[in-house]
Parts: sequence; structure tokens; C-alpha cells
Amino acid sequence: MNLIEVNGLCKNFDSFKLKEVSFSLEQGFIMGFIGRNGAGKSTTLKTMLNLMKNDGGSVKFCGLSMPADEIEIKNKVGYVFGGVDFYPEAKISNITDVTKSFYREWDEELYKKLCERFEIDQNKRFKHLSAGMKVKYSIAVAMSHNPSVLILDEPTSGLDPAARDDLVLLFQEFIEDGEHSILFSTHITSDLEKCADYITYIKQGQILASNEREAFRTSYISVSGKKEQLMPESESKIIGLHTHQLGFEGIMKAEDAALAKSAGFEISQPSLEDIMIHIERR
Repeated sequence: MNLIEVNGLCKNFDSFKLKEVSFSLEQGFIMGFIGRNGAGKSTTLKTMLNLMKNDGGSVKFCGLSMPADEIEIKNKVGYVFGGVDFYPEAKISNITDVTKSFYREWDEELYKKLCERFEIDQNKRFKHLSAGMKVKYSIAVAMSHNPSVLILDEPTSGLDPAARDDLVLLFQEFIEDGEHSILFSTHITSDLEKCADYITYIKQGQILASNEREAFRTSYISVSGKKEQLMPESESKIIGLHTHQLGFEGIMKAEDAALAKSAGFEISQPSLEDIMIHIERR
């Protein structure tokens, strides 16, 4: 069963457009949503959740249609967006008491376990939390009403490597029963290398690819060599070509591997970060 179905989603601004964004996510999987700043990640997520009105297309969560079933959907979806501040002067315990009243299936025991795991002091005022602790608190709240889906925008930014690793483990625990799914955007592609089953790549408001992580990664090859090895035919196939004093580097589609070999290029398997860097250099 698909827990997320996005078909032809559009959103028009004066200087930017989401252009028929489409992808889906089955239950039991994690999808990383990547692209550079301004590519449309946050706009897509907010439009999916009807925090911004769309200008076309359709969105379903757990088989329910947005916005027709919005209240039911928001009981089934937990979401965290960067830069969201609760009342700064309020204590964490008071914010939670207000927030949990909006959800039918609030799990107080789970909430306490998450706060203990994240070392969140319930007596602190929200403004006294570090940026990383604010993220952890937001995730604890998002997970404590038994959602089927988590939608997270930059969930690991502001966290140190150990805290990021703890979150990645938590995400894997969340989906291991095969009934839950996570969609999250991030610039920290190393986190996706650890946990994402699928990658959806957006550039300038358009989806470039939505595929299994390894299928996406192996659809490209890294190439490098000496500048004199560059010939018009092979050079035209290099994505994000970067030349320097010692030679050149870039990526190519895996289907062009034979051409790269015949040109004498050095070939290796790129990371997600390598792919993103070179695609954005085009």
C-alpha cells in the first residue's frame, strides 16, 4: 500500500514554480528528498500538507485525499519543519499539554520515552533549548500521536554527528514493522546513505529522478583523468565537468560507461553527495 501518492502537484509563484511533481512511497520505507536550496523541497512538503494551497495536482496519504480528508490525514501524519518556533516563553511541558489535545491517539508513554532518549528537560522554556534540542523536541511531538507517516524537513540539521546517528536509528526503528514510512528532505546525504530506501531528486521545481537509492546511485559513474583525454564526444556526456590544474572530474550516466572506458577515464562509483554536487554544477 502507498502511504504517500503525489500526482502532478503544481504551485505557482512569481519567480518559481513546482512543475507537476509526482512520486509515491510504500509503507515500510524511508525516502530521502534531495536538491539544493531553493529547488522546491520545502514548498513541495508544505503544499502536500495543504499548508500552501496547490495550483494543480493531487495528494493522498494512507489512501485519503488532501484537502478533503485533511483532519483525518493530520492525525495520521507527523511533520516537522525547520525554523518552526513554539511559544518561546512557555515551558516544554505546557506546550506539550496544549499540542496533545489536538490528537486522538496521543501516546504519553511514548512521548516520555522519546524525551528521555533525547534528554529533553520538560521544565525548560522553549527559548532556552539549543537549535538541535528544538529539532529533537519537535520530532518527539511528531512521533507521539502514533502517525503512519513522518514528513520531516531537514530533520538532522543543527545536530552533532552522534545525535544525527541516534535519529537515523530512530527512523529505522519507526519503519521496521513494515507499516510506517518516512519522507524527509536533507542536505546531509551521508544520513541517507545509512537509512534511505528511495531517493527523490528535485531541481528547479521538477523531479529529476525518484528511484531506489542504489538504483539511483548506480545510474551514474564518477569519471576523472587528464585534460588532454577530453574529446568532444566524451566531454559532452560529462555532467558537472570541473577542470583544474591536474585534470578534470565529473559524473556520467552509467549507460555511457563504455565511452568513458574507451576514452581512458578513471571510473569509480559516486556517492549521493558526488551526484548532487555535479548535477547542481550543470
